[in-house]
Amino acid sequence: MSSTRSQRLFAAVLPPGPAADELAGAVAPLHRLPGAADLRWTARAGWHYTLAFLGNVDEELMPELCTRLARAARRTEPFPLRIRGGGRFDGRALWAGAEGGLGTLRLLAQRASSAARKSGIPMEEHRRHTPHLTLARSRAQADLSPYTAALEGFEGIWWEAGELGLVRSDLPVDGVPGEQPRYEVVRAWPLGR
Repeated sequence: MSSTRSQRLFAAVLPPGPAADELAGAVAPLHRLPGAADLRWTARAGWHYTLAFLGNVDEELMPELCTRLARAARRTEPFPLRIRGGGRFDGRALWAGAEGGLGTLRLLAQRASSAARKSGIPMEEHRRHTPHLTLARSRAQADLSPYTAALEGFEGIWWEAGELGLVRSDLPVDGVPGEQPRYEVVRAWPLGR
């Protein structure tokens, strides 16, 4: 019996360096707010707009997945995007939002999910996509309203989203304080060509 190797993968759009720099400047003061020490802050390398979470993908499905994701990227034109404002999911996750070609971003998310499903990856039913870039998480319910209020007026620089990335996440080692998931772009395809 052969053991199949798998990778924990997701499809995403990643902000370019200058946009991430700008957001880092807006997030830095949030670390001084009351309760900030209780949050697990996402390292800058983990900032991305997830389009489709694929879970653990067997190595044998990779060629088909890559072919289908390349097709999804080709069929989607580049679009304007910027990081804007903030929000929260319950009292568990703080995020930065997006503005711009959100219709195209959602279409790309649907196409990425469809590509995965057609490649044989079991996918959850596609829900309405809320574009967000996770900044922090809380193990317990937390009042994140001071953080979202601080981000309310944030409007980042405009950039052109021109690439669909396939990202591998390696989960943190259990019991290591401050350990973060590690992310690596394993493949990327230009949009619209």
